[in-house]
Amino acid sequence: MSPATPDLRGRVAVVTGATGGMGREIAARLAEAGARLVTVARDPVRAAGILGPEVDVVSGDLSRRDDVLRAAEIIAGRYEQVHILVNNAGGHFARHRLSADGVEMHVALDYLAAFGLMTRLEGPLRRGRARVVNVASDTLNDTRQITVAGRPRPATLDLAGVDSLARLNPAAGFVPFEAYARAKLMTVTAGYALARDLAPDGVTVNAVHPGIVSTDLIDDLVPPPLRPFRGLIRRTLLTPAQGAEPAVRLATAPGGTGKYFNRDAETATPPVSHDPATQQRLLALSESHFTR
Repeated sequence: MSPATPDLRGRVAVVTGATGGMGREIAARLAEAGARLVTVARDPVRAAGILGPEVDVVSGDLSRRDDVLRAAEIIAGRYEQVHILVNNAGGHFARHRLSADGVEMHVALDYLAAFGLMTRLEGPLRRGRARVVNVASDTLNDTRQITVAGRPRPATLDLAGVDSLARLNPAAGFVPFEAYARAKLMTVTAGYALARDLAPDGVTVNAVHPGIVSTDLIDDLVPPPLRPFRGLIRRTLLTPAQGAEPAVRLATAPGGTGKYFNRDAETATPPVSHDPATQQRLLALSESHFTR
């Protein structure tokens, strides 16, 4: 992939998770190309210090429903059009934790934050014929942490009988890596449905696994037997700048919609992600979270 980025002067780019690691690299590339950069951060003063005074920093904790709604309202009030939305914010949580709204944290931060911004910024995205990029993880195709032998074990998403997303990833039987992968699978699944809905107005919605990038997140993802070697492992991984490249490409280059990429290669996702009934049930449960 070429490091060149098209001229983005006059364009508005919303990037979440922009204050560190790969997100900072994505934000920097878009800003250097001339985009008006907008981000959401829990600590706006710190974010402005990291990203520079020209960045429009909206205060908010993206794991909280009300903060997502408020951030989207502020952005929509300031910008009639949004041309790029990169949902990069996310985390991996080694222990079972609930958000302020009683939702497991992977579901809240790795999925609902992206869903909330995509749907609550619908007007500006449609008017801007936006390119939406959801940063995912190929753990959705294989939840094994050690993949030397055996067959891939895709993430699961069974919504039968589920009346609230607060039911997903319960404390009983909680496995962090699988919870993380399920949230990423949810993002891709909802993205396929939203891509079809937004396509008539020229909006594209795609997801990308950036590769295994040396960020703070990787420390939690390293299996316990390998943790003494974390420093050595990180030196073999992609740099944040390298990890940012596929997301920047999807956010700026012409292309289709409703696709999932493992870096630059279009890749399949588990069959459940393409199931219309699962997609519609997930959208309904997600809407319920934001409207109750």
